[in-house]
Amino acid sequence: MKRILVRADDLGYSRAVNYGIYDSVSQGIVNNVGVMINMPTTRMGINLLKEFDIDLGLHTVICAGRPVLPAMAVPSLVDESGYFKTSQIYRENFKKGKLDFVNLDEVVAEIEAQYKLFVRLVGKKPDYFEGHAVISDNFIKGLKIVAEKYDLPLLLIELDKTASFKKNTKFKIILESMEECYNPQKTLEEAVKNSQKEFIPMFVGHPGYLDQELLTHSSLTVPRTKEVVALTSERIKQYFKDQNVKLVRYSQCE
Repeated sequence: MKRILVRADDLGYSRAVNYGIYDSVSQGIVNNVGVMINMPTTRMGINLLKEFDIDLGLHTVICAGRPVLPAMAVPSLVDESGYFKTSQIYRENFKKGKLDFVNLDEVVAEIEAQYKLFVRLVGKKPDYFEGHAVISDNFIKGLKIVAEKYDLPLLLIELDKTASFKKNTKFKIILESMEECYNPQKTLEEAVKNSQKEFIPMFVGHPGYLDQELLTHSSLTVPRTKEVVALTSERIKQYFKDQNVKLVRYSQCE
């Protein structure tokens, strides 16, 4: 039996993203969803998925929307308008060789606040715990601190595109949505073909539809719609069936 973990990130980003993820779960192969707990449409997204037996993870955010804590409590993380500094600012800071501007105490407090809000809205601990990628060592340190404090299943991403999870699980990350000529259906099929015994392929997708909120704030647009089509296609479902593919959930890992 071949294995693959299929994940949809960014629940809560916008109404259109929420509906794209809903279709990818209800009509498709997605059974792991990352929640951006700080966004205005997060509650709507959680309500859309509450009837489905899937894993929900905390996709911790410090580069989109507003913090859960008051902006004055996390000044190193926000701009003059009280919104999180964008991922572009993190990239530019790294390229210029500047020191990490994220204050460790502040980011730990914000991560902890996001975790507590997740538990309140979802009604349980996250099935997995990780961060929406930004270039910040203190953000990674903060995730580790909060994970240890609350005994959370932290997904640790490595530079070689592998990830460690719990004690015995290793993933090979498949994240190609920003690449030119991206074909998510082909990517999924190739991930299954290249499945290895020691690594579970982890397809990280961002399925969604487009609305003004997304078009205004995200650089990832059309590939989201392509992923909805691929993740709900009868062809990919039949391919997985023919290849005897098991769709893995984080909560099933050891």
